[in-house]
Amino acid sequence: MEKIKLGISSCLLGNRVRYDGGHKLDRFLTDTLGQYVAYVPVCPEVECGLGVPRKSMRLEGTPDAPRLMVTATREDLTEKMIRWAKKRVIELEKEDLCGFIFKSDSPSCGMERVKIYNEKSMPVKSGVGIFAGIFMEYFPLLPVEEEGRLHDPDLRENFIERIFALKRWRKAMKDKNYKKSLVDFHSQEKLLILAHSPKHYQMMGKLVAGQKNFAPKELLNQYQNLLLEALNVRATIKKHVNVLQHMMGYFKNRLSADEKAELLEFIHHYRDGHVPLIVPVTIISHYARKYNEPYLKGQTYLNPHPIELKLRNHV
Repeated sequence: MEKIKLGISSCLLGNRVRYDGGHKLDRFLTDTLGQYVAYVPVCPEVECGLGVPRKSMRLEGTPDAPRLMVTATREDLTEKMIRWAKKRVIELEKEDLCGFIFKSDSPSCGMERVKIYNEKSMPVKSGVGIFAGIFMEYFPLLPVEEEGRLHDPDLRENFIERIFALKRWRKAMKDKNYKKSLVDFHSQEKLLILAHSPKHYQMMGKLVAGQKNFAPKELLNQYQNLLLEALNVRATIKKHVNVLQHMMGYFKNRLSADEKAELLEFIHHYRDGHVPLIVPVTIISHYARKYNEPYLKGQTYLNPHPIELKLRNHV
């Protein structure tokens, strides 16, 4: 697959753009995920005209109207940052990004829980970085995360699953026969969607079945929005177990009694937290190939991202 384009806070790539002339290199992002991703680095402070090194800044005021203030000089850089950010997101739209990874706790790039200092100079972790807020408002459904949150196995798997799904969607929509491509794409993604949101699974199925009632652009926009909304809903153990048992039903007349018992045992082991998701998924993948079950073999649920990332070894 062609590399996925992701925006990223420049310091996470090891670029020395922080206020103290340092960086915040993240080896997982550069060495592991970087094998599959083409990064578009962004440093709001440098790109809006501030130097390296520079005086430290912080957010002050209230979450709904934060001010970006230079701590030592009390210079207010809010409007300067906002003007630059609004122009930059328009430029980034041309990059065809599948997501963005922000630097946590940053007054420009923090995605959530950024410190905002009130009138008593007391910090409250309730802010959003100026650039991150404008980016997320401009691209409301685009997958976004912070490097700190990506240390959580569930959040990491969910984010990477979403960016790969969006890349597959965009690739599918390059086909001129969009109606067939939509049906094929939805058929392949069905169980992945079901593992996240049964509600969206039903809505998307109805949309695809009734596609003749929509203009092409409206149809594809609606489907993409539902896809991104669905995958943004966290998959849970309970929903994964439902999908695993659903797939098991495809082998009810093929597996021996011992094979059925073994597969069900591993599904229960996963449900009870004794083995990771990769274990029952690997067994079902084996049976899908052994018995040449075409529907299951085509399900991206069984392989939504490169196995080398080992994401399902920890969820």
